[in-house]
Amino acid sequence: MDTDELEPMRKKPVPKDLSRMSIGDLQEYIADLKAEIVRAEGFIAKKGDARKGAEGFFKK
Repeated sequence: MDTDELEPMRKKPVPKDLSRMSIGDLQEYIADLKAEIVRAEGFIAKKGDARKGAEGFFKK
């Protein structure tokens, strides 16, 4: 069983109304999103490493 199957499904967040945001606010919003992407990619890498370790252990 894959551990991802145990995690609850999340609904996608409602998109923000970008038309009301200033250029500065949009740039800050993009920076925040990029930081969140980097954080998510870090978790993906950690989970992938853990999976590889477990697979290697159980293949012995």
